[in-house]
Order: sequence, then structure tokens, then C-alpha cells
Amino acid sequence: MIPLLNERDYNENPFIVIWEVTRACALKCLHCRAEAQYKADPRQLSFEEGKRLIDDIAKMDRPLFVFTGGDPLMRPDLYELAKYAIEEKKLPVSMTPSATPRVTKKAIEKAKEVGLSRWAFSLDGSCAEIHDHFRGTRGSYDMTMRGIEYLKELQIPIQVNTTVSNYNLHDLEAIAEKVKEMGAVLWSLFFLVPTGRGMQKDIITPEKHEEVMKWLYQVQQKMPFGVKTTEAPHYRRVFMQEKERLGLSNTELKRPDFLGRAHKSVNDGDGFVFISHIGDVYPSGFLPVVCGNVREQSLIDIYRNSPVMKQLRDKSLLKGKCGVCEFKEICGGSRARAYAVTGDYLESEPYCSYIPKAWKSHNSHEGCV
Repeated sequence: MIPLLNERDYNENPFIVIWEVTRACALKCLHCRAEAQYKADPRQLSFEEGKRLIDDIAKMDRPLFVFTGGDPLMRPDLYELAKYAIEEKKLPVSMTPSATPRVTKKAIEKAKEVGLSRWAFSLDGSCAEIHDHFRGTRGSYDMTMRGIEYLKELQIPIQVNTTVSNYNLHDLEAIAEKVKEMGAVLWSLFFLVPTGRGMQKDIITPEKHEEVMKWLYQVQQKMPFGVKTTEAPHYRRVFMQEKERLGLSNTELKRPDFLGRAHKSVNDGDGFVFISHIGDVYPSGFLPVVCGNVREQSLIDIYRNSPVMKQLRDKSLLKGKCGVCEFKEICGGSRARAYAVTGDYLESEPYCSYIPKAWKSHNSHEGCV
């Protein structure tokens, strides 16, 4: 299991670091953030550059560290990099490979040997018809199921990632049951951001966001696995409101393992940082604003001192509804979705239906004669 991380100052150190080790991938997913290609970009960070990046990450109070892509398994030196991060730098490392023929029992055994703390597979449908359509590759569902059986056999903790969109909204309950059957420890739901191949027409409505999050609160109470959201910080607000509605204590919000072991909200550039295959640093993989490049300066310096990162961590700069919302410190809205829809990463979360108390008051006064 990934250990709980101590409370940290996100101005100094992120909670999670994600490195896109390659853009190469055999799949062609409808929503792909990276617009992954079949072959690796020759400009991707070298092994030595990767080691220097890992050195910097370890100096940031050893955050959670994830190898992603593309498909990480299409990088030949992946296990050497993982071994260096785990054995030499004592980082908790997990991986999100694509479900392709590269996911063999031998590949997973090798991951266990080097000490990967978790393996995450994407499941975007409870059956082959829905999942394979979403992933753009026939047979992806069957390969995912086979890979999960290998993980269970080798006793490696399973994380399931699901992208919530209009394609699979009707199937979420069935996917949740599937996650339970698998014996997964965490269901991580990504709420679609229209970047890369993701399209705005595929995003569920603000009202549906609210409905799904209220339903997730129920899932979190009754299912044996944890629930985590990405690009949906308003789930914390919904969680708090649902507990209050039911007359329950909100002390759980202060626990470091609440909603995926973070002691407070993780948002784009605020506890979260992403490094691309060529070393560009972004607030997240869904917010394509370059803050620097690790070939030119240290990740530590970029994360702590980039003007963009500093703005994203300053909730007083938020605009519109988010700027006056009483929940902005625990939420803050998806900065990536705000940027994708409005072109301004400080604008209001466009897919949140909640009306803050101050916003209601302001607009009611404006309406007075």
C-alpha cells in the first residue's frame, strides 16, 4: 500500500508528481489528454535526465510519484528508472500503463520485483462494447481484465481509473460493481477536461457533475474500496455538504487519508505537478500552460517559483463564483477546465452548479430597485 503522506505546505512541496515518461502508446483513446502516438518522440528525456528529475522529486519531501504516458511500458528503461526511484530515493512509485499485449505476467512480476507500490488500469466501461469504444481499440477490455487477474495473483494493489463522460455516464454503477469484484483498493474518477482529444461535447452537465458526486458519496460509504476524484475538487464540497445534510461530523475531512490520502485539496499546480515527455512542466497534464523545463532549471525551482504556479495556489485570485465561494479553500474548482473553456485558469469552474452564498447575496442586491 502507498503510505500516508505527512501534512505538507503545497507552496513548497507537491503531494503528487506525475511524469509522462513517453508519448508512445498502442491505443488511440477518444479522450486522450496527450494525443499519444504509436512511436516515442526522439526528444523525450533520456535515462540520465530522468534520474536527475527523480533526484529533484525526492528532495521535495518524497511525494507520491507516478509514471504515466502514453504507455509507460513502451519505454525500455522504465524498470531501471523505477528501481532508482524506489531503492535509491525511497519514493512511493506507481504506474498507469495501457492495457496492451505488453501487459504480461512477466512484466507485472518485474514491477513487483522493483517495488512498485501500485498498478493502475483504466476501465471506462463495465463491458467490452463500452470500454473498447472509449479506448478506440477492440480487445482492450479483455486485456484489462487479464492484467487485473495477474495483479490479483501476484498480490499487487489495484487502482482503477475511470474517465467520466457522456459515453459512460449511464454505466457508472455497473463499473463500480466491477471495481468491487476486482478487489481494487481505489477507484479514481477523472472528470473530463476538453484538452487533447477530449471534446467539450463529451463533458457531462454541471447538474450531472453534482448528481455523480452525491452518488460517489454513497459509493464511498458502502464499497470496500476508496474513492478519489481528479479535476473535480468540488467533490470535497459535496462530501462535506452530504455529511452535514445527514447530521454527521465533518472531522473526517481533516484526516490525511480523506479522498485519497491528501490532507487537503489537491488542484492544478497546488499540490500537483506534471512533467511531460520532453521535460516541460505543467500545473497538471490537463492544464497545458508551460511553467518551465527541467532541462533548463530544477523542478523544485519551477514548482515553487513559477508565476503561474504561484497564482494557482493563491485562492484570493480566483474570479467569479469561485472567487466568493465559501468552499474555495477546500475546492477551488478545476483550474484546467476553467482554462479549457474560458482561456483563463483563474476563472470560475464552468461545470459546477453550486451557487455560493455571497454570489446569491450579490446578485439579489443588484436586482433591487
